[in-house]
Amino acid sequence: MIISASRRTDIPAFYSEWFLNRIKEGFLLVPNPRNPSHVSKVDLSPAPSVERARANKGDRGEPSLLRDSEEDASPAKIECIVFWTKNPAPLMSGLDILDKLNYLYYFEFTLTAYQNDIEKNLLDKEKIITTFKQLGSRLGPERVDWRFDPIIINNKFNIDWHKKSFYNICKQIHKYTNRCIISFVDPYSHIKRDFTEPKEDDIYKLTESLSQIAKEFDLPLFTCSEKIDLSCYGVSHCSCIDKNKIEKIIGHPINAKKDPGQRKTCGCIKSVDIGIYNTCRHGCLYCYATTSEKIVLKQTKNHNQYSPMLTGFPN
Repeated sequence: MIISASRRTDIPAFYSEWFLNRIKEGFLLVPNPRNPSHVSKVDLSPAPSVERARANKGDRGEPSLLRDSEEDASPAKIECIVFWTKNPAPLMSGLDILDKLNYLYYFEFTLTAYQNDIEKNLLDKEKIITTFKQLGSRLGPERVDWRFDPIIINNKFNIDWHKKSFYNICKQIHKYTNRCIISFVDPYSHIKRDFTEPKEDDIYKLTESLSQIAKEFDLPLFTCSEKIDLSCYGVSHCSCIDKNKIEKIIGHPINAKKDPGQRKTCGCIKSVDIGIYNTCRHGCLYCYATTSEKIVLKQTKNHNQYSPMLTGFPN
């Protein structure tokens, strides 16, 4: 089983303590986004062998972090966790816990040049870039994907602006990731009117420039969930929850199929998303997962780090 944490909200940024509590408890509950009264229980047993964790305990003289239910070496459940985030800093100290419990994971790290007029509650970008470097240094570049998305093209964020922004970020972080994934803004009904779908000519012009910059830094460039063919610029389609990437990280093949719940243009394999919509506090104006700030405020007030659910308690 692959855990997606999460397309629906930024768990590393806002719910790290809750996530680590659920890891220690061994399960969590996820309401169905289309039918919240239907709640699924997700077993959080890790995939690697129990013996390694026991060895760590003996070598370091530390108390075991294994749950009681794992002492009998029950069959593993989670093969890999994919974290989606704009700011993983709150989770950084918790990665030691995941490592000791033998969880395998990687990050989809979104980093753009937009400021607080677009990404309203994000930290200063230089601080986030510093965190990106720290994460890439700790995990290795193969476990930190850089997402430069969504790309908004309008009078303010024109092609030259994106070229300069991409170059500036790429220059700083290219050593800490081994691929960059781009996508263009989708015109969801609830986002601002000026976030319209870019024209094809603008996409071609910008992609050609981004590709040249990426090549300068020896960084492969890919697209996510885009219909348009940009292979003439050396830009291929890719998957964020990527079968090949996961197999390299975990060290063995997996039986995985395309996720039928995602868009046709999405190449991600099937996963279990543990997030809840309208719980992210970044306040990004282009976000598909946040439709109402009022709902976000209500749901985050109902968050308790000890609840098995991300927000509220089961009935």
